Amino acid sequence: MTLTRRRLLAASSAALAAAALPARAATLDQAQALVGQLVAEINRIIASGASESAMIGEFGTVFDRFADVPTIARYTLGVDARAASAAQLRDYTATFRNYIARKYGRRFREFIGGRIEIVTARQVPNGIEVETRAVLQGQAPFRVDWHVSDASGRLAFFNIIIDGVNMLLSERTEIQAMLDQRGGSLERLTRDLAAA
Repeated sequence: MTLTRRRLLAASSAALAAAALPARAATLDQAQALVGQLVAEINRIIASGASESAMIGEFGTVFDRFADVPTIARYTLGVDARAASAAQLRDYTATFRNYIARKYGRRFREFIGGRIEIVTARQVPNGIEVETRAVLQGQAPFRVDWHVSDASGRLAFFNIIIDGVNMLLSERTEIQAMLDQRGGSLERLTRDLAAA
């Protein structure tokens, strides 16, 4: 992997970016209740028998209701978020929301015929982690963890870890690589994400 100025800046500011994430959710019970509602919605969608496009649309609505989209979007940009104008961030956040809803909507669509169950909740450095288990047909159960906080002013999840794959870190790595490929142009990235 080529070490670019952007990657070097992103790596050197990892601690600062982590500090910008939500600080702490209100209580374990509140976080678990939020994820309980979220899981109920996901289970309802995957059991609905709707088309892929309809399911992805519904996942987008769920993402709006339960996720801290601005925090997730800013985190994926890393240091580039500080240099962006308010209009650029607004456009990127709206486009990123649609992109991530499609991407994870397709992933959760793989759960058709299965279900997600809540296991437990615990404090983690940036909030509360609610552990759930995905029980799918013909597969061993696996963990899906939701990181929750109310630092944005409302209780919402800001990260998902699906079977050990961290959404925040994966998306940040991918977005940074995409920015590098576009010479650091947030406008080009936003336009290309809209078409992805």
